[in-house]
Amino acid sequence: MSDDAPFPVLPTDRLDDGGWTLADESVETVFRMPTARVVGATSLYDDARTRTAARDATDIDQQWRFFFATRLTFEPPLAPGIGPPMVLPTVRSEAQSAFADQLRDRGFSHVEKGRRERIRVGTGDRARLRSYSAAVDLEGVGETLSVTGWVAVWHSDGFRIAAGAYPDDPVADLLGIADAPDELRRTPGEYRDDLLSLIRAVE
Repeated sequence: MSDDAPFPVLPTDRLDDGGWTLADESVETVFRMPTARVVGATSLYDDARTRTAARDATDIDQQWRFFFATRLTFEPPLAPGIGPPMVLPTVRSEAQSAFADQLRDRGFSHVEKGRRERIRVGTGDRARLRSYSAAVDLEGVGETLSVTGWVAVWHSDGFRIAAGAYPDDPVADLLGIADAPDELRRTPGEYRDDLLSLIRAVE
């Protein structure tokens, strides 16, 4: 497997300004097709600003939001005559299944598919979105963190996957924090807008 697969181009200034930090970069086989191995180069980000604010207020260290983007390559490359539209349904299905598995790997349960939407990304291409819901019990708090996740798949000069998840309630409300800083009082609508803005900016 190639270890020099190209990573997606991300809005790093926007991520830095939003308090996101790079948590991991990886290149791995994400799934296999009959004639090719599909390799994903992934950059994963954690909302460190919110995590730090919650930890400072309550000593609870929890990942509240995450965002990642993946650029796919095929090894060997797709044969002539096999165009992106022919494999896009398979890529989309595999990406959605992998996202649900990631939520489970993070300790979430009750992972369920939600609605579908379409958005136009910064390259001008249209991406298809699928939402997911999930929940996890917060240890030592007696509360359940429910989240909404979105995963987008599209083809530009290659296949892209971008996804993330965010709380369904302000973190301050979940943890009972009075006089909380702004980052702990953000609403689900604000989280959603932020995630979709990041997804649109992936190249």
